[in-house]
Amino acid sequence: MTHRSRLRRWAARLTSLFALVAPAIAAEAVLPVREIAPGLFVYAGTAELMSAENLGGIANVGFIIGAAAVAVVDAGGSVAQGRALIGAVRAATDKPIRYVINTHMHPDHVFGNAAFEGTGAIFVGAARLPAALSARGDNYLRANRPLIGAKLANEVRIVAPSLLVEDAMILDLGGRRLELRAWPAAHTDNDLTVFDEATRTLFAGDLVFLEHIPAVDGSIKGWLAALGALAAIPAERVVPGHGPAFAPWPDVLEPQRRYLESVTSDVRGLIEQGATIAAAPEKVAQSERSRWKLFDEFHARNVTAAFAELEWE
Repeated sequence: MTHRSRLRRWAARLTSLFALVAPAIAAEAVLPVREIAPGLFVYAGTAELMSAENLGGIANVGFIIGAAAVAVVDAGGSVAQGRALIGAVRAATDKPIRYVINTHMHPDHVFGNAAFEGTGAIFVGAARLPAALSARGDNYLRANRPLIGAKLANEVRIVAPSLLVEDAMILDLGGRRLELRAWPAAHTDNDLTVFDEATRTLFAGDLVFLEHIPAVDGSIKGWLAALGALAAIPAERVVPGHGPAFAPWPDVLEPQRRYLESVTSDVRGLIEQGATIAAAPEKVAQSERSRWKLFDEFHARNVTAAFAELEWE
């Protein structure tokens, strides 16, 4: 075989190999993130329930680039979304992903974690997050399988954090400090916020909802009590857990405060009247119905949770 023949054969083999690999490369999704501040990127989730069609991508997720490394804030609602988030990071920088920070336990924020295994990233969360994932992880997988479908669900693994925030912690990405803060029971009992000092941007997780109705899975009294301390954080903008990619801070807290106060006041009134928990959802905070997306999907469970908490005051 001549040298020229060998070259032609190798060229043909390379062409065939590329034909096999190229579709896989093309199919690798890149999450459409937006740079809302220098080096800080956010994907705004959809105001829907998790589904196969939206890849579980209903929560806001993002990442922050420092001089030496990257921190991801929430990994999304499926491993597929997590991979797409990695694609977005790689489109923006070749710096290593050092941290994956989970703001709390809910599937739309943690089901993407497994995509980051093997990247060398350290998983970070509130000190109470591992226990919450251990207690609820299997139920989350069972409950969400019909929503996101078997193909997406089969990839999910519950990945607990190894770096735990008891109260507060500073992470340094190289000339860029992130202030992490764990909160008493509010939206959940394992809420964590991330404040980027460089751009004065607050990743609030689900301690802040915009447009999407708030969801109570911790303590409605604790959540209301936390709003003052949240508002005192010296941020210029907030990335809410659900809603637009960002909003000015802190005035955006007022609609959420109004809703939570309305639920609390109405539930207390019903308890004083001797009403039952079953009758409460249709009588509580109905003036809020037109102000929030997914009201019918979440309001009744919010009222039930509030009733169960407040009747023991």
